[in-house]
Amino acid sequence: MRRLTDLAPATWAVHTEKMFRLLLALPLALTACSGDETISAFVDKEATYRLTEVDGKPYPSLATVSFPDEGSISGRAPCNSFSGQLAAPYPWFELGPMRVTRSTCPEMAAERSFFKDLAKMTLIETNGDVLILRDDGAREMIFVKTETDEQ
Repeated sequence: MRRLTDLAPATWAVHTEKMFRLLLALPLALTACSGDETISAFVDKEATYRLTEVDGKPYPSLATVSFPDEGSISGRAPCNSFSGQLAAPYPWFELGPMRVTRSTCPEMAAERSFFKDLAKMTLIETNGDVLILRDDGAREMIFVKTETDEQ
């Protein structure tokens, strides 16, 4: 078997340049192959999930989440709509910058609690029509896929 160093200097230079180009192209190729790694790649992009429980207790207000686009989250809190970016790959859950409408309603306390709890969640799991968000302790939020007219 011939070694690269056994080649003539001109041939060696050509092979070295080809290997250098390949090494430069490799990170670009790997980046192009990586797709969405957030929860949005693992759930139905058309689905809406309604919050049904927080820490094992029924959630009395209307709050929803959906993952309509790569790396994004949107939904409805008790008073306002929201949207934003996800900042961690599945199964981790980390919210990026969020946009929230600014309406007021009688359920503002529930809304503040919803956003506070959602921001603390660090893991997300999907199992059929159910999404489970958990924090590093024992807290969890259970969301169930809804039909369009239930929202």
